[in-house]
Amino acid sequence: MTATAAEQNDLTPRSGHARRWVILGVICLAQLTVLLDNTVLNVAIPSLTADLHASTADVQWMINAYALVQSGLVLTAGSAADRYGRKRMLVAGLALFGVGSLAAGLAQSSGQLIAARAGMGVGGALLMTTTLAVVVQIFDDTERVKAIGIWSTVSSLGFAAGPLIGGAMLDHFWWGAIFLINIPVAVIGLVAVVRLVPESRNPHGDRPDLVGALLSTLGMASVVYAIISGPEHGWGSGPVLLTAFAGVAVLTGFVLWELHVPYPMLDMRFFRDQRFTGAVAGAILVAFGMTGSLFLLTQHLQFVLGYEPLEAGLRTAPLALTVVALNLTGLGALLVGKLGTPAVIAAGMGLLAAGLGAIALLGGRDYGGMLLGLLVMGAGVALAMPAMANAIMSAIPPEKAGVGAGVNGTLAEFGNGLGVAVLGAVLNSRFAALVPGVAGAASLPAALAAADGAADRERITDAFASGLETSQLVGAAAVLAGGLLAAVLLRRAERTEAAEYPR
Repeated sequence: MTATAAEQNDLTPRSGHARRWVILGVICLAQLTVLLDNTVLNVAIPSLTADLHASTADVQWMINAYALVQSGLVLTAGSAADRYGRKRMLVAGLALFGVGSLAAGLAQSSGQLIAARAGMGVGGALLMTTTLAVVVQIFDDTERVKAIGIWSTVSSLGFAAGPLIGGAMLDHFWWGAIFLINIPVAVIGLVAVVRLVPESRNPHGDRPDLVGALLSTLGMASVVYAIISGPEHGWGSGPVLLTAFAGVAVLTGFVLWELHVPYPMLDMRFFRDQRFTGAVAGAILVAFGMTGSLFLLTQHLQFVLGYEPLEAGLRTAPLALTVVALNLTGLGALLVGKLGTPAVIAAGMGLLAAGLGAIALLGGRDYGGMLLGLLVMGAGVALAMPAMANAIMSAIPPEKAGVGAGVNGTLAEFGNGLGVAVLGAVLNSRFAALVPGVAGAASLPAALAAADGAADRERITDAFASGLETSQLVGAAAVLAGGLLAAVLLRRAERTEAAEYPR
């Protein structure tokens, strides 16, 4: 299969598509809808439990079916978009997401809702990869960083707005409305994509790598399932370890297969590019620091500072709002143009590390110190994330943009899970070490329930706060080290490229 001349022109735009900013708005709307559904269901748990008579396991699968299917298919979806057409996959993703939302909103049982959420996850995987791939296609080098910055802003906005929108809707409507609201967005998106977005695909027409697609999907789904179930079942439990081992084994098989197949879904030679490797390392650790920190902060705000869940959610919003505000100003793109990608990534991850440190040292008993840390973290994420996404996409040939977007999405999922797992483990270890004589020391609520008097409860709360501080400092050190590593690799790659292709 070969691309038409028009399609090949769309692959390498010289000055960007004429309607590129309108198209960016359309795909960002689709992206926002997908991201909202990662968090919006959390606030509906009490309603779902009552109306559908859902058990705890049912509720967990309602939430996790979406994330599990989406993360498992994201790399395969990117490869399919490259081969069969990014516009075509974007249309398919919107259609599947809309149909899945309709089924979810009208579900009459837990099983129906879980199945609908899984279907939405398939559509979400197609949308997550094709939106970034289309951005790369329609913007030239001079505007791409700014466009990716706006695209990244949507991720932060989706994270912040999901629980708030869900809570507001549940105050006036039944729980199905949080899904049905997706349908008009999907319809508008479909019409706009069909009319505005140009088609583009890999002009070389590689044969589909079906074995690679199967291995990557099974491997990623297994690893993500282990990460999701780890906090509930325990990281050392048999099911978690078995699933994680199976996922790693299958992903190892995927790498070996991709090294030898004539038409690989993911060309492993990309990892020889220091620019790609540096950006990959940085992307994982930005997600690691941000998601791991927010996982800890929600516990800190509720268990230590005593806020209700919605109040805690509102107090973590400044992080996302700072990212949104700075990305909309185009500050990151401006600095990349003046200072270069390595310097901006180093500065962004340095700020992210500083924010984590500020939360650890100043936010223990006072929200003012935590707010300062959140604002600094937001500034760091706003600088680092678009620069790293652009570095990853720039290191991959334009005809492989879908695979590049899949890699970017996969790294985000991996970093998110790694942050929760590692920083959560540090917290639990430190907490248990500080209150060794208290029953249920692996859990703050259990330890408080077993406490003997107010003084003992205060000692337990102080130990938990100390564990949170240690975890945040570990996260800060990891992010700072990752930022320096990414900057060094990217700078070295730039020097190598300049030496090989002198101007």
